[in-house]
Amino acid sequence: MLVAELLEAAMLICFGLSWPMNAWKAHRARTARGTSWQFLALICAGYACGIAAKLALGLVNWVLWIYVLNCAFLAVNWAIYFRNRRLDALRESRPSTELVIVESV
Repeated sequence: MLVAELLEAAMLICFGLSWPMNAWKAHRARTARGTSWQFLALICAGYACGIAAKLALGLVNWVLWIYVLNCAFLAVNWAIYFRNRRLDALRESRPSTELVIVESV
């Protein structure tokens, strides 16, 4: 069982390391464009299924805490997504400040 736990943990760590990097990139971009809420929701569902499987099998072990940590990282991504959506809405509600050049003849 130890090898299976190590492999599952390695998979979760690989996925988990991508979430802080994604959050940082989204935070700096300051836009929700290109971010899929459907993708984030699907990942949440996958983590929920993984946690439920651990609980259903009675395999409450250290790997479960990696699931929880990944969910926390994913929650940060959700928060940044909603912040960026708000920023996008604010930008769209402001009048355009583009300079219009009119040539006179």
